[in-house]
Amino acid sequence: MSRVIHFEIPAAEPERAAAFYGKVFGWKFDKWPGPMEYWMVVTGKDDERGINGGMMRKPGGIASTTNTIGVASVDDSVAAVQEAGGKNIMPKTPIPAVGYFAYCEDTEGNVFGVMEADPNAK
Repeated sequence: MSRVIHFEIPAAEPERAAAFYGKVFGWKFDKWPGPMEYWMVVTGKDDERGINGGMMRKPGGIASTTNTIGVASVDDSVAAVQEAGGKNIMPKTPIPAVGYFAYCEDTEGNVFGVMEADPNAK
């Protein structure tokens, strides 16, 4: 069974959004050193229930918070989504030192991500 492992918040003004979530919930935001403008969001201690997430500058087509589901294979998951009536809206994309990622849409128009971890990533 696959589980939600990450969430993403799209933001027109990431600094404003980080200040909001930090003030309201005490979340911490750290700029990711990767190839795109992205912030890692820490929502609590690792030994507490819950998940951490990320925040990105609002891209076209993604207007609300999305959940990312951990999967064994992005290719197999995208195929299963399509067989079940959903859509692949962003093809499989590598994320350096993390793994592979794709955005999909379910039969109700909800966007979600699927993530395949790189077995060599720390």
